[in-house]
Amino acid sequence: MASAAPLEIVLSDLSVARVLAGLVADSDRRRTVRGVASQPARFRASELRARLLHERVFEDATRLLTRLKRRGFVLETPEGRGDKIYQVPYPDELRRLLLDEVGRSESSESGALSAVPDEPAEIRAMDSDFLDHLKDVLRNRLDETVEFGRTFDVDALSRYLRGLFGEALYFDSLISLLQQYALADTPLIAPTGRVTGATGFHLALFGPPGTGKTFSIDDLVRGNPRTGVPPHGLAGRNRYCGGITPVQFLRVGASYTGRTFNFIVPEFNDWFKYRGMVEPLKLVMEQREVKWETTFGTVGPYTFRSFFSVNYNVRSAGAQDYWTTIGDPNFAALEDRMLLRFHPMTRERFRAVEASAERLELGELDFALAGKIRDHLTLVHAIETGHPLVTGKFRARPVRLERTLYDTLRGVSEKALKTTSFPKFSPRLKTRAVRLAAAASLLTYFATSAPGPIAIGPKEVDFARRFYEEEIRAREGRHGPAAG
Repeated sequence: MASAAPLEIVLSDLSVARVLAGLVADSDRRRTVRGVASQPARFRASELRARLLHERVFEDATRLLTRLKRRGFVLETPEGRGDKIYQVPYPDELRRLLLDEVGRSESSESGALSAVPDEPAEIRAMDSDFLDHLKDVLRNRLDETVEFGRTFDVDALSRYLRGLFGEALYFDSLISLLQQYALADTPLIAPTGRVTGATGFHLALFGPPGTGKTFSIDDLVRGNPRTGVPPHGLAGRNRYCGGITPVQFLRVGASYTGRTFNFIVPEFNDWFKYRGMVEPLKLVMEQREVKWETTFGTVGPYTFRSFFSVNYNVRSAGAQDYWTTIGDPNFAALEDRMLLRFHPMTRERFRAVEASAERLELGELDFALAGKIRDHLTLVHAIETGHPLVTGKFRARPVRLERTLYDTLRGVSEKALKTTSFPKFSPRLKTRAVRLAAAASLLTYFATSAPGPIAIGPKEVDFARRFYEEEIRAREGRHGPAAG
C-alpha cells in the first residue's frame, strides 16, 4: 500500500483535490458489481477536466497528479495515448487522504474568504466624496465650470498634457483622463436611432516597469500629495486595488452590482499568477455573470458593471518587433477585452520619463487646469448618469455615431492592409478607436446648447484616426507617433 503520510497539498490545489476525491469515489463504484471488484479503479484525464470545468475549478491538475504518481496513489497506464488513463490502486485510502487534506485546510484557513475590506463602508465613503465634490461645484463654481466647458475639447486637453509631459508621454495620460469621462457609460446612438454600445472601456498599459504607466492611471487620476500632483479624475469613483489579491477582489466585486466605478490595479500581472484566476478575471473584464466556487465557499453569482485601469508589467526582449517582444501568455486576454497600449523601454522613452521626473521633483510642472478639469468631469459625469442634484438643470445626452468616423478609420485600415496580407492588428482595435472618439466628444457637452445627442466632431474624428494609426504602427513593430 502507498504511504499514508499526509499529502501536504498546496493551497492552490485544494479545489482540485476535492473534485478528484469525488471522481475517485465514482470510479471505485463503477468497478464494483454486486459487491465484487471487477477491475481496478481508473479514470481518464478528460473525465477529471470535465469535472473541474463543471465545478468551475480552473486550476491545472497536473501538479497534484504528479505528486500522487510519485507517492504511488495513481498509476499512468500506457494505453491512454492522447487521453491519459490513471489507475487508482487504493481508492479508499486516496479518497480519505484527499478529503482529510481539504478538511484540515478548511479548518485552519477558515478566514481565507473573510479577510477582505469592508466594501459597503468603502462605497459609502466614495459616494460621499463624489457628492461633496459635486455639491461644491454646484454651489461655488457652476457658472465657471460651464464656461470652461464651452471651449474645452480633446485638443485643449491634449495641449495641456503635452505641455506637462512632452510628446512622448502625454498620450497615455490623455487616454486615462478620457476613460474617466467614459465611466458615465453614455449610450452610443447609431444613425438609425438604435443604441449600439456605450462609452465605457477598460484600459491597460502593458510594458516593462519604469515607463510611466502608474503615473498615468493613478497619480494623475487620484492625485499624489507626496509629489505635489493634484487629482484630475473623478472624486469617489476610483477604487484603488493595490494590495488586494484577486480572490479578495472577486468577493469585493459583488458589492458593486448595479454600480459603475473604476478599479485601479497597479500590478495586474500579479493577479494572473494566482492559479485558477485567469478565467474568472476574463468574465469580470467581459462584464458577464461571475460565479466562483472554492473549497471555502461560493462567491456570486453577480454581474460586474465597473471598469479597470491597470498596469501590466512585463519584461520585453527589445523594441523592434511588437509580437516577439511579448512572451506573456495573458497578453491576448487583455488585448481582446481592453484598450491596451504597449510601451517598450526605448532610449527615447527613458529620456522622456527621466526629464518628466526631474521637472516634477524640481517643481517645474504647472498643473494649472487640474481643478477645472476635475470640476468639469464631475459635472458631466453627474449629468450623464442622471444624478438627482442636476437632473432639473441639465439633460443627459447620448453620443451620436456617424458614418464619417467609420469611413476615416476604414481608410487607416486599408492603408495598413496594403502593406501586408497578414495584418498584425485586430478589428477590435477599430472599436477601441470609436470608443475613444465617443469619450472625447463628452468633453464638448457645454460647447453647444442643442438638446439632441452629442456629436463626434472633426477634432474627435482626427484624434481617433491618430490613435488608430499609432496603435497599428506599434503592432507592426514601428514606434513613435504617427504622422499628423
